[in-house]
Amino acid sequence: MRLTVMTCLAFLAGILLCAVRPGSSLSFYFYFFFSTEEESKPKFKPFVMPNLIPPKIPDGERVDFDDIHRKRMEKDLMELQTLIEVHFESRKKEEEEIIQLKERIEKRRSERAEQHRIRSEREKDQFTRTPRKEEEEAKKRAEEDAKKKKNLTSLHFGGYMQKLVSRCSGKRQTEREKKKKILNERRKCLDIEHMSQEKLKEKAKELWEWMYELEAEKFELQYQFTRQKYEINVLRNRVSDHQKTSKRTKRGLRK
Repeated sequence: MRLTVMTCLAFLAGILLCAVRPGSSLSFYFYFFFSTEEESKPKFKPFVMPNLIPPKIPDGERVDFDDIHRKRMEKDLMELQTLIEVHFESRKKEEEEIIQLKERIEKRRSERAEQHRIRSEREKDQFTRTPRKEEEEAKKRAEEDAKKKKNLTSLHFGGYMQKLVSRCSGKRQTEREKKKKILNERRKCLDIEHMSQEKLKEKAKELWEWMYELEAEKFELQYQFTRQKYEINVLRNRVSDHQKTSKRTKRGLRK
């Protein structure tokens, strides 16, 4: 590339020189240009094919293709055996994992059954304890109601009621005995140790209905008590008013 540029520059310089000097000839410059152009071209050498000699098999040694095929078959067989062993090992591991998973599931199931049994026993104990607690609370309430009634009677009627209470002490004792008798009759023994789940449900339903009836009776008794208390207060006020009017009439008659 560099020589071609130089030859072009030399050719242009010769043309300019001929233009400046009309008597000079261009033959020299053309010779220089083409000679440099031919020298700049690369010269290719002819390719000579080398003499290739095939390798010679030494005498006395022959290639056993059957042996090569047999070795290849043995290699393939070994690879197949290794693959089979790996497959069986992985399958064995999977079976062991499945067995462990089944054992864990069975263990969890037994733990849940044990927890359910413990919970049912606790509920049964609580179910047996609640009636006793309710009986104790009912007894305390009855005692408190008796005290309240006693205080109310002492406030409303004074000495007259005290005398009446002293007269009716025997009757009150009999009322207490009746109350105890009624409570003993209403108490239901809970023999639920050997009951099944269905029988326990029926027993719970029966106790719930019985408790509902008791609450209804309690409400009615409280309503009767408040009604009687109101009537007593009304009668007391009437008695006091009557006493006042009677005193006034007596004073008028005396005058």
